[in-house]
Amino acid sequence: MSVGIIVALPEELATLTPVKLAQGECLSLNQNLIICYAGAGPINAGLAAETLVKKGAGRLISWGCAAALSAQLKPGDLVLTDQVISATDNISSESDWIEEVAAQLTKPLSICKQAITSSQTIIAASSEKQQLHQQTAAAALDMESLTIAKTAKRHDLPFLVIRAIADPASMTLPQAVVESLNQQGRVELPKLLKFLLSHPWEIPALIKLGIHFNAAQKTLRAVARQLDL
Repeated sequence: MSVGIIVALPEELATLTPVKLAQGECLSLNQNLIICYAGAGPINAGLAAETLVKKGAGRLISWGCAAALSAQLKPGDLVLTDQVISATDNISSESDWIEEVAAQLTKPLSICKQAITSSQTIIAASSEKQQLHQQTAAAALDMESLTIAKTAKRHDLPFLVIRAIADPASMTLPQAVVESLNQQGRVELPKLLKFLLSHPWEIPALIKLGIHFNAAQKTLRAVARQLDL
């Protein structure tokens, strides 16, 4: 049964393959694995998931980085779950796939199997993350997994969420990042530099976020090497 992996950002795609894709484009790594570069956000994720199903994917994976909602999670920790919850949804995958995948992760990794939630937009403030944690009890947050889980359920397919923590619950994202993001969820360098010229005090927080994001990428690469998808 072939596996379809949805990634939102080029940096997440790079943890799986050096091949660069256009948004919406798919890549078959072998007969059993198809990757789709969706772009950020639930709408793009839904389109990518449906594309993979049409291409014959019998399982779906939401792959990439996430924000921690639980204070117990650190940058680089792995969230491996088949449950996505929100204020109105609680979707789980009724299969043993998660245990099969967990058994393949033999090298030391800090793994969290608690549920994840998704938002329509980026949640930047630490206070908002903590509030969302209280509301949902989810351990982490992204923008795509809920839509991917709904697509899997609609087609009666197993799904998994494989996400590495970038920003911890205690961290408020630098305003420079929020101001420079485009609709695809990517930081536009000219906007970022322009903002930093007038807000240079944000540079240390931006460097710290970069270190956290690198830790998440390192975890994703380690998982990709270990998994027999």
